[in-house]
Amino acid sequence: MIDVKKIREDFPIFKNEPNLVYFDNACMALRPRQVIEAMNEYYEKYPACAGRSGHRLGETVTKKVDEARQTVADFIGAKKEEIIFTKNATEAINLVAQSLNFEKGDIVLGGNKEHNSNLLPWLFLERQKEIIYKVLPEDYELAVPEGVLFNIEKYHPKLVSMGLTSNLDGMTINAKKIIEVAHKNGSMVLLDAAQAVPHQKINVKELDVDFLVFSGHKMLGPSGTGVLYGKKKLLERLAPFMLGGGTVSSSSYDSFQLLPIPDRFEAGLQNYAGIIGLGEAVKYLEGIGFNYIKREEDKLNTIIIQGLYDIFPKEALLGYNNPIVKHNGIVTFYTKKMPSHQIMLLLDKAGIAVRSGQFCVHSWFNANKIKDAVRASVYFYNTEEEAERFVEEMKKIAKAF
Repeated sequence: MIDVKKIREDFPIFKNEPNLVYFDNACMALRPRQVIEAMNEYYEKYPACAGRSGHRLGETVTKKVDEARQTVADFIGAKKEEIIFTKNATEAINLVAQSLNFEKGDIVLGGNKEHNSNLLPWLFLERQKEIIYKVLPEDYELAVPEGVLFNIEKYHPKLVSMGLTSNLDGMTINAKKIIEVAHKNGSMVLLDAAQAVPHQKINVKELDVDFLVFSGHKMLGPSGTGVLYGKKKLLERLAPFMLGGGTVSSSSYDSFQLLPIPDRFEAGLQNYAGIIGLGEAVKYLEGIGFNYIKREEDKLNTIIIQGLYDIFPKEALLGYNNPIVKHNGIVTFYTKKMPSHQIMLLLDKAGIAVRSGQFCVHSWFNANKIKDAVRASVYFYNTEEEAERFVEEMKKIAKAF
């Protein structure tokens, strides 16, 4: 049986900040010592270039990076050559946007709660290449998102690009059904899984998704690390939008020969320590197990949501009509009685870290005329005592207003 107290011993922050309640996991997860040690080992024992230097240190780095790529590939059911390392999910989405050969009139469909990372690249292409970007309706309550499917069949987009799990309210789309309908209509699908990969098991082959992206910093990994998965046949069709050292086998003054995937997409020296650390983060997550993660998050969400129901009317909770278990560790709320930023500051004063603002989903807040909100996001190393402490502090704050 997994002991959360034992788990917390792996995270140095809890030793350094014993009274901290960290509920900002949707922004960035904490790092266990195993990840930190793996990164330090690179800097202390083999701080060299991968894929270039043939000496002993260079060969060690090359081997470690290759092992990390295989670990990440196995983690999501992909082939090793289908994994491209980026600095985050944002870069991965931009890589696809700039490399997929979009032309004037091509249609891209996206959800109405997309993170800016999965909105702005498409709005930019509207200006740059005159593609057409359309926002799909919100339809999370249905087992099959009929409105989304209707629009796919109506527009026959070149690409459907959606967040698998929303960082706004933790809701997860029916990706399997969307992908099936998209493929029937000749459309490709990109899933922004930055908020999903840390919380649920994902197999890209079972989903049959064309592209999938995620960031290391939300899944116990180092900041500045991310992944683009793409089906091999599609990656081979992409034209790299960034070239340099490590992307070609040879060059002359008027030509060059690209290396095979994934190397052609990883220009310049990479974040080797980060990549190695990301591999360790994957191993750590697999050791914890997603069944345990889901059970703990659901338990904590229940305490927080039921506590907030007692303090605020239901309409203050985003996504409140959905079952608690569908929130994937995220509880977002707002109230006109008090500013969200003020709530965040008062909670911080009490030793509880949450986030306030619009969470890079400005479009949804502006469309719904909501100024901002507070987001409390939990992970498997959080405890019931912390959730109860959060509720008690919120009661005090509500009384003060």
